[in-house]
Parts: sequence; structure tokens; C-alpha cells
Amino acid sequence: MRCCIYKERAILGERVHSALGGDKENPNVIQVLNIACDECPISGYTVGPDCRGCIAHRCEEVCPRGAITIKNHSAHIDHAKCIGCGKCASVCPYSAISKHTRPCENACKVGAIKMNEVNKKAQINNDKCVSCGSCVYMCPFGAIVDSSFVTDVVRMLRESRGGKQYKVYAVVAPSISSQFGYAKLGQVVAGLKVLGFYNVVEAALGADMVSLSESRELAERGFLTSSCCPAFVDYIKKNFPAMVDKISSNLSPMGAVGKFIKSTDPEAKVVFIGPCTAKKMEFQLPEVRPFIDSVLTFEELYAMFEACEIDLTSLEEDVLDNASYYGRIFARSGGLSDAVAQAFKEQKIENFEPKPVVCNGIEECRLALLKASKNLLPGNFIEGMACVNGCIGGAGCLSHGPKDKNEVDEYGRLALEKTIESAAAITLGISPEKGE
Repeated sequence: MRCCIYKERAILGERVHSALGGDKENPNVIQVLNIACDECPISGYTVGPDCRGCIAHRCEEVCPRGAITIKNHSAHIDHAKCIGCGKCASVCPYSAISKHTRPCENACKVGAIKMNEVNKKAQINNDKCVSCGSCVYMCPFGAIVDSSFVTDVVRMLRESRGGKQYKVYAVVAPSISSQFGYAKLGQVVAGLKVLGFYNVVEAALGADMVSLSESRELAERGFLTSSCCPAFVDYIKKNFPAMVDKISSNLSPMGAVGKFIKSTDPEAKVVFIGPCTAKKMEFQLPEVRPFIDSVLTFEELYAMFEACEIDLTSLEEDVLDNASYYGRIFARSGGLSDAVAQAFKEQKIENFEPKPVVCNGIEECRLALLKASKNLLPGNFIEGMACVNGCIGGAGCLSHGPKDKNEVDEYGRLALEKTIESAAAITLGISPEKGE
């Protein structure tokens, strides 16, 4: 596929290195394979075939750096002089000048990726990057990857000796309902147990727990930003430090359910499986590390099924029945806000009205945070999701076509008989019958 077999082998070696954890000296799980990053044209303004070499020469006249000249009846841009101001494109009567942006740069909404001026490779600024993984998906040559912990999980499963040494729990994100389209969800659960996981627990159970505590915290503090999306939380810390004290003090659903499992089985190992590359950064945080031992994406889970030659369609369906409808719809944009509103009703919190602002993607998050920082936001709760459409739009998903939130809602409706409180009752050590 590339220039020669030798380069293919070199790139394969780097990908294997990434599968073993990547560059240990780089704290970011999103990393660039320099040897694979060489096919994209340099970003900047280019002159297309529509240029007529008109005698007005408006593009040449408007350029502040003299970067445009007319040669052979066509405009030419000297990229060494061009500063990317775009004035030439704005005055061209034929729209023959357009801005070309590398896919990774275009995908990154926080401006964390730029071209290295020396080697022309993509370069990630860790001080800006929130590890959302948008660049990983958008790079057409696989030159940007998320470091994998799959070998750690394999070792964990092997050394558990089938649950005799310790038990390994799989905590699956609710967006799993839309991932393995060729098999039933119950068969995926069964497949996880064939891999060696002792039990499979819904992260949505943690979402139920977070809904209850976050609604109480919102009523107490008056204004809150959600803590469920690690990329959104990291974005606040790096871009709106004055608002860090507004972030909910709750763990994310992943951390909450991991804490519950460890409280009942201190020797247990907990592996989160979901669509999110930023979770690979979150589980390494000091406040989360005691409860989560590793993280896999759905892509990596699929790879494990393939490597072990597990035919999911041949397995008997197992059961996944921990959470409520509201916990499960955390997977799509707006689900968290719906759950918090429902938690207000169930807990009979009447002295405060939640006014959520749903942010679908990091650009909407930025706008809401700007308004909130200037006291112009018409709401008191920001639900921030770095990925468009929420978790179902995560970079670690198996499919990247149009996302239908109705799939998540349909999965959630299977648990409509549960309230948030009854679903979370087991984790809180209360009796759902008595409600105490």
C-alpha cells in the first residue's frame, strides 16, 4: 500500500510497539507514528485549476507578504512567505483559491495538532490535547494511534487463572448496544466470559449512581458542569482554569461502578470497555486509579474476539441487567441531562429547578463555557460531551457511520421498569422496596 515492503514492515513494527503501550515517556495516549505520517500535503492555501489568470490580479495585490505571483497566466503561492491570512481567497472572483487542511488538523477542535516545521510530520501539543481521539479516526493512513493496554488485560486474565487467583470484571459502556451488529448483546456478554472475565457489569449502573449524587450536588451548589466525559473535564482544566471549581466532584460512571465493585471485592480487577480513548487517560488519574485497572476500546475488544477465534453468533445469550433506562441513555447526547432531571423527581428535590445546557461536541462546550464564564449562560448545568452525538460518536467505536440515538433509547427501554433509585439501590446498600 505504501512505497515499499520495507516501509510497511517498519510501520508494522511501530504499530506493534503502540499495541504494547506506545512511548512510555509520552504521557499522552494519543501518539503519532512519524514513519507513517508522510502522505498528506502541507496544510495551507492552494490555487486550483479554476484560476483564469485574470488581469485584475486582486489576489496578488491584497497579499500582505508578497506570497502570490502570476506566472504563465495563473496565480502561484510561495508557502514559505504565506501566513495563511486568507485574504487572497476572499477576493478571488472564481473561488479558485482554497484552504487545504490536513485531516488530523481539521478533526482537532482544540487546536492541539500542527505540522512540525522541520520534518513536516503531525505534532501533538499535549498541553492542549484532551485525548478525544478525533484525529485517530480521521487520519487516513493510521499515522495517529491511541496506545493500547490490551496486553495488560490479556496478562490480567491469564494470571487470574479462571477467577481462582482473583476475579476480573468487565465494565461495559452502554454504547455497546450499538456496536456488535452481527451478534446479540447477550452473546457479546457471553463472549466476554469466554475470554476469561468473571462477570460483566454495566457502566450505566455507575451512571445511575452519578445521576443521584450529581442532582443533589447541583441543588446544593447552584451551578455545575458534568464530570462524566473525561475529555470535557480535561478541556475545562486546560482552557477554562477559572471554572475548575464548577466541575462536579463526582467520579464518572466508570469510576463509580469500579469503586462499588472494589468495595465488595477488594482483590478484584476491573477493566472498562467503551468507545472512548480519553478513558485511557482518566483511569490513570490518582482519584480513579484505585478503582479501574485498565481500559479497552470496542475496537480492541473486537480484536480479542478475533484473536481467540470466538464466534459470538454461536454462543448462548447471557444477561446484562444492572441499570435503569436513564443510566443507559448516558451514551447519547442529552442523556445525562434527562437522567439528572429524573433524579430530581425521584428524590423529591423541589427547592431547585435544573436548567441543563446540552453541549454536543467540543465546539458547543467551548461556547457554553465562554458564556458561563461571563455569567451569560441561560442555565445552571452544563452537560459536556467532547464527541458529537455523545459516547456513541467515540473514536473507539467499531462503526463510524451516522449515529442514531434511537438505538440507545431502545436499549434503555428494556430497563424501563427500573427507577434510578431502584437500580442504584444495591450499590448504596439500601432496600429498594423500603426506599431507605
